[in-house]
Amino acid sequence: MISFTSMRAVSIGEAMVELAPAGPEMFRRGFAGDTFNTIWHIAQLMGPTADCGFVTRVGNDSHSDRFVAAMAADGLDTTIVSRDPDRQMGLYLIELDGTERRFHYWRQCSAARRLADDAPALHNAICRGGLIHLSGITLSILSVDARSRLWATLREARRGGAIVSFDPNVRMRLWTSQEEARVVIDRMLGMTDIALPSYDDERALWGDASPYDTAARIASYGVQEVIVKDGANPAHAWLGGQFHTFPTPAANRVLDTTGAGDSFNAGYLAGRLLGLLNERSIRLGQQLADEVIRTYGALAARERVVGLRPKPEV
Repeated sequence: MISFTSMRAVSIGEAMVELAPAGPEMFRRGFAGDTFNTIWHIAQLMGPTADCGFVTRVGNDSHSDRFVAAMAADGLDTTIVSRDPDRQMGLYLIELDGTERRFHYWRQCSAARRLADDAPALHNAICRGGLIHLSGITLSILSVDARSRLWATLREARRGGAIVSFDPNVRMRLWTSQEEARVVIDRMLGMTDIALPSYDDERALWGDASPYDTAARIASYGVQEVIVKDGANPAHAWLGGQFHTFPTPAANRVLDTTGAGDSFNAGYLAGRLLGLLNERSIRLGQQLADEVIRTYGALAARERVVGLRPKPEV
């Protein structure tokens, strides 16, 4: 049974400057990244009860300044964001073909690749969190040594009662090989309490024949809650040793599917932090994902997220 020692949630990873479509040959600048998208939405869903922070590294440039200021304005803790004098934030551009998207990245020298270089700072940033969230992208951008430091800190945090959430979010272009991705993700699952994989990723990396196979395989690591996302298809979950299926309501309008999985993660995790049962938390994830796909870019309109804030269970 998952229980949280505190309501503090921290997410670890990379945020980038986002150029999202805003009209014919026009782009709007924002900030996004898988684990940032998740913690931003968690903070908006939790409202006044939120104690959320994002563990990352940015530069000393004007884009980084605007990102940190925007985080603070939206209620996130920025004291755990470190600065790099030699690097800047990465950048990506979204190109749409109908509602499907293609990403173009400039991230090789991103400051976030050094987010785990300072072990004491990493410890201070995450070890008092009740929930710690990260992804396969987080792991893929780190050096081998930095990855080891992060794992050591996560193990310490779990010994102190923290719950670790992990979305494998497989992006093969970030790994040197399929074998490297498998080895690293395999190790991470051994220290995961809540897993939020996407079936298409798992099928491509592991050859899973069905969402059931994905859920059962990940549960075999000792993961307590496994929620398998599958786009517009039903969500599937392994909870308490049983497999469950949750239909996904049809979307009314789809503009851009960027960030849909990240926002589902946010809805589910915020629900669990707020004491909601699994089924209601999954529903909240689906509702939030529906808002995101009706928006250009990875973040839903803040006022619409606030409108989804759940009332306490009775």
